[in-house]
Amino acid sequence: MTEIDRRSFLTHAAGALSALALMPEVLPGSPGAVRGRAAMPVGIIGVGRQGRAIMAELQKMDAVTVAAVCDSDQSRLESGLRRAAGAQGFSDYRELLEKKEIGAVFIATPTHLHKDIAIDALAAGKHVYCEAPLAHTIEDCRAIAMAARGARSVFQAGLEGRSNPVYKLARTFFRSDSVRDVISLRAQHHQKTSWRAAAADPARDRALNWRLDPEVSVGLPGELGTHQFDVFHWYRSEYPVSVRATGGVRFYRDGREIADTVACDLEFADGVRLQYMATLANSFEGRYEVFHGSSATIKLAWSHGWMFKEADAPTQGWEVYANRQQFHNDEGITLIAEATKLASQGKLKEGVGLPHPSAYYSIADFLRSVLEGAPVVCSAEEGLRATAIGIMANRALLTGETVAIDPELLKAS
Repeated sequence: MTEIDRRSFLTHAAGALSALALMPEVLPGSPGAVRGRAAMPVGIIGVGRQGRAIMAELQKMDAVTVAAVCDSDQSRLESGLRRAAGAQGFSDYRELLEKKEIGAVFIATPTHLHKDIAIDALAAGKHVYCEAPLAHTIEDCRAIAMAARGARSVFQAGLEGRSNPVYKLARTFFRSDSVRDVISLRAQHHQKTSWRAAAADPARDRALNWRLDPEVSVGLPGELGTHQFDVFHWYRSEYPVSVRATGGVRFYRDGREIADTVACDLEFADGVRLQYMATLANSFEGRYEVFHGSSATIKLAWSHGWMFKEADAPTQGWEVYANRQQFHNDEGITLIAEATKLASQGKLKEGVGLPHPSAYYSIADFLRSVLEGAPVVCSAEEGLRATAIGIMANRALLTGETVAIDPELLKAS
């Protein structure tokens, strides 16, 4: 086939399944400054690791300017201010919320501190982007969801998978029956990191190491699993009905009580099971989610995605043009956002992987909702549901029992 014929096929197959998969609007540009309107001042509450990551993505966007940063830890506040030239610094978030010019806030504090900040920010009329998990208890999640439901401002939970261009593309395959019958689900989050922060002031040790505090931490299933469980909820439009879990301290024998390695088994109503593993003691294969189906398998790894078709799966015709990657004995079709456009330019391989971290796309979606009125991609109620599953998985880990997940737990009221 000539290059002209190839381009014609890719451009005009809009009615076919191939076009559905290759031509979704999944890679919009970042929100830019609107002519005649100054960039909106925003604030970041919590400028630890995640808060600084949010700041880095905001600084790529012309529509906003980081005008205020807040942290109760003086050294982190000073670090945040060095990164945000001209921003005001606050040690108390309530003082930041009093600033009328701040149109939106990004909450990146420890999980157990989200509730009061989010509710107060909404009451102050601010648009709110809140990191996930939404809170450390289901009751706090519900309080946030109810406040967001009654607010006139925008609230978005920071579950990044729903904005990720590769994940949106893969979801079109999944929802169009390319995977067909779902056989099993699998995910992992492996990252060798201790979760322990050094505290110059011993009095600050507990506050800085909240993830290791059994009184407030939701452990690996809550802090890490929530984000990945939500990918499966979003794809399948359903939630697990039970979970069991095991784990313990396998490596960091430093007196911690929070497990550094866990395995969870979540069951859906149709009998499909999600096997999930997370560890802080090993980094092999990193973070990914897998959907095994009778016609294909989809593997997602946040910046990349692949589809592995079964030998007896029907073909749609577009496969011959796809970029492929070998994994031992399996050949994966690389999932590339805006593949049609790139293919027409002869640049298909250049589209492999995302140019920005997944947080960039989630923040961009939030700003489009704030500035352009676009629908919210992940509401507080979806944040509640995903977080509740993570909390229940952590409960199963702590009790050693199979925990039933009552659908009523996933409701705001």
